Amino acid sequence: MEVIIRPSADSANELTARLIADAIRERPNIVLGLATGRTMERLYARLAEMHIKDKLDFSLVTTFNLDEYVGLAPEDPNSYRFYMNKHFFDKINIRKENTYLPDSCAKNLEEECLKYERKVKSVGGIDLQLLGIGVDGHIGFNEPLSALLSRTRVKALSPLTIKQNSPLFTPPSKMPRRAITMGVGTILDAKRLIMLVTGRAKAEILAKAVEGPITSMISASALQLHPKCTIITDEDAASLLKEKEYYYWIFNNEPEWEIYRSI
Repeated sequence: MEVIIRPSADSANELTARLIADAIRERPNIVLGLATGRTMERLYARLAEMHIKDKLDFSLVTTFNLDEYVGLAPEDPNSYRFYMNKHFFDKINIRKENTYLPDSCAKNLEEECLKYERKVKSVGGIDLQLLGIGVDGHIGFNEPLSALLSRTRVKALSPLTIKQNSPLFTPPSKMPRRAITMGVGTILDAKRLIMLVTGRAKAEILAKAVEGPITSMISASALQLHPKCTIITDEDAASLLKEKEYYYWIFNNEPEWEIYRSI
C-alpha cells in the first residue's frame, strides 16, 4: 500500500483523475471498477472534462460498479445507475452496453450476484478499481463484520449508513435497507486499487484503515493486503496519520511519481 498526501481536495482529485486517464491511454480497453458518492462527483466531472478538452477516449472501456440499492429501478433518481449516467456516462463516449451495475430488481438476487461475478471474470477481471471509504470504514456496501473473502452478495445496510444516506431520498424513509455489493474478496481481486479520500470527517477512519489492524469491522483495512493499492488523500483526511513524513517522502522521491509532482 502507498499513501499519497496532496495539499488540497482539488489536487487529490486531479491526481486521481490523471492516474485513471493515463491508465486508459495505456490500455484503451481497460476494465474499470467504479464507485459512487459525493467524493466521486468532482472526479467524474474532471474525467468528463478531460474527454472534451484532451480527447480522452472511453469508447473501448468497460466498467463495473461496486453496488446498487435493492429494489431501485435504473430510472429511479436515487439509483446508482441514474447517478452514473448523470454524473459520468452521459458526458463521455462510453458505450452504455459496456457499463455494468447489479440488477437489483432481479427476481432472484442470489443468482444475480453470481451472474455479476461471472461477468467480471468473463472480461478478464477488473484492471483498476476506484474506491471511496465510508465513515465506518466500509468499501462498497461491505458494512462492519463483512467477511474479508466475501463475494458479490446482498448486504443489509447498517443504521449509520442509513442515517447518512437517507437524507438523499424523498422522503428519507424510502431509502432501501439492503444493497447488492461486490464483496471484499471481489474488490481485492482487482489488479490495481485506488482509494480517494478527502475531508476532515474521514481522518479518523482513514487512520484506522491504513495504519490500524486488519479487521472485518473496517472492511477498508483489507486493502493493506493488496500488492498494488494507492490511497490518495488531502491533508485534512490525512491529519491523523502517524507516518505522514514517510508518505510525503514517497511522493517526493519515488520515480513513479515524478511526472505527477507538478499537480
